[in-house]
Amino acid sequence: MPKQSIPRIEYLRVQNYRALHDLKLEKITPLTVFLGPNGSGKSTIFDVFAFLSECFTDGLRKAWEKRGRFRELRTRDTDGNIVFELKYREIKKSPLITYHLAIAEGTKGPYVAEEWLQWRRAERGGYFKFLDFKEGEGKVITGEMPDEQDERVFEKLESAEFLAVSTLGQFAKHPRVSALRKFITGWHLSYLTADNTRSIPEAGAQERLSPTGNNLPNVIQYLSEQHPERLEKILDILSYRVPRLEKVEASIMQDGRILLQIKDAPFATLILAKFASDGTLKMLAYLTVLHDPYPPQLIGIEEPENHLHPRLLPELAEECRAASANTQLMVTTHSPFFIDGIRPQELWVLYRDKNGYTQAKRTSEMRGIKEFIDEGASLGNLWMEDYFEFGNPLKNQGAPRKN
Repeated sequence: MPKQSIPRIEYLRVQNYRALHDLKLEKITPLTVFLGPNGSGKSTIFDVFAFLSECFTDGLRKAWEKRGRFRELRTRDTDGNIVFELKYREIKKSPLITYHLAIAEGTKGPYVAEEWLQWRRAERGGYFKFLDFKEGEGKVITGEMPDEQDERVFEKLESAEFLAVSTLGQFAKHPRVSALRKFITGWHLSYLTADNTRSIPEAGAQERLSPTGNNLPNVIQYLSEQHPERLEKILDILSYRVPRLEKVEASIMQDGRILLQIKDAPFATLILAKFASDGTLKMLAYLTVLHDPYPPQLIGIEEPENHLHPRLLPELAEECRAASANTQLMVTTHSPFFIDGIRPQELWVLYRDKNGYTQAKRTSEMRGIKEFIDEGASLGNLWMEDYFEFGNPLKNQGAPRKN
């Protein structure tokens, strides 16, 4: 996939979503890592992407119900709509598009209070909305390159619970809307566990790893059949990081299920994946995600350090950066070893302010960090030696320290 064809999110604002009362992230990089104490909001940011993706694939009501409705979703002791705002580019140097989604709750459940798409065509032109909906009805400009002077067509959705971008994006006459729908429905959020990768699923090649990793044997089967050179590369990397590992094989059993087996040197007999180490299986799963021949346009990985040897984590961070040439990666972590492989502009530290709301600051904007890095220090050591402005859970609950 050519690099210039990858959509990139450059800005995110979230209001009234759990601990994210009003959080802004600007100048988001292709690889973005979130660090912070327990309860600082890392998983909540991760869940923002999961929630949006589920709204598009499963519907607003299902995503809302799954998370405990507004009672659990809306920031405590506040009222008002839950609001998401993304700024992204479809391709490099294309116009910046803003997507705004406000969700409210009525007597019959959730509904879309407001939803719009905005851009400006020329460098000196004004911003205008080419999709503008409120409570299930609004106007949209059709065509490949909507212009402010173009005719706006009135549309009414069957229900205010439906998302206009998700609904209208199914029609070819709205290519910019369709592009956003395709982007969001293609996101991959990974909640891998070693136990799930040990499953013995029904045989059948599958192109993409599931969020839990329970179809890992199917993905290995797909790669061996359709992209053997990609599987060979994955196994070369894995064998370098897991001593004595020689081979990973997916074989079909008589009952129609697929079995993942692993061979270690110098033994001739393969062992079942369920007897392999947690770290081996998780590393294999991460590599299949990061080396996907046709990767999702956004990948989220939560706490990749679990079950992996600390010395492997800086290399995994580099693997993530290499993959970010073909996708956008969002990663949450607790590991100083993982962030040793991260650059200051890629790392955001989260903390709760005095009101209990999540705030975030990029390490490249913290006093003294750039100078330490220029002198050869690593981010992991700076964090553990308490050079970050905040984020230490043992000092003032991780909030900013006083000068």
